[in-house]
Amino acid sequence: MDNTEGISHTGFHAGSFSARDETRVAAKAARRRVRTMSATLHQPLPHHEPAAAPAARLALKTAGTSRGLLDGAWWPRSRDLSRELPALTDVLDPLWGRITRIAVNPKYWPVIPRKIPVGGHVVKVGWFTPEIDPHKLLLLSYGTGRWDLLVIPPETGAEAAARLMAAASDHDGPPLTASALMAADGTRPAVPAADRPLEPAGAEKREGGPSSAAVPAQTGGVSRLVIGM
Repeated sequence: MDNTEGISHTGFHAGSFSARDETRVAAKAARRRVRTMSATLHQPLPHHEPAAAPAARLALKTAGTSRGLLDGAWWPRSRDLSRELPALTDVLDPLWGRITRIAVNPKYWPVIPRKIPVGGHVVKVGWFTPEIDPHKLLLLSYGTGRWDLLVIPPETGAEAAARLMAAASDHDGPPLTASALMAADGTRPAVPAADRPLEPAGAEKREGGPSSAAVPAQTGGVSRLVIGM
């Protein structure tokens, strides 16, 4: 009886000591896992610099008060107004005053949003036909003036685009409309969108604003400002 009790007593204590060891080992392992997880979760995320949008490609009349029918030409990289307009206003806002409205003919613009956020403000977009030439972009700066740009089709080659830009920004050239200028150069426009976009709710049918305004002049007799080419 005594021997049996001694064995039982020794076995009990041995088992208790082993359990404590296992508890300590498990606790250490748990702490290591927590430290590892904490280090993994708090690793700094990689920093990616935002890619700068390409500069707008423009040729503008910059001298003289006789502007004719066009104030220059714009060669966008796509027919996506939401993507192209911010780069355009980045250039024009300092030159002409903040652009607040634009208007287009929907023939060559597949999607026309009502408003486009640009450079900390919003530009309202209107469309109507037949009042606006399909190859023209009308811009309005509140309290400053109105400007009309030839829109060169995005797929136009560089040589043809350079000719059109020069013709649209030439003070001494013939007073041609945007479509007449395209026809005279022989540049073929893009195929129009199959479906004309629905009129946005509340879209402006007519745009107000002065019919002309002086364009900031450049020194040295320069009559054309070329950007992004």
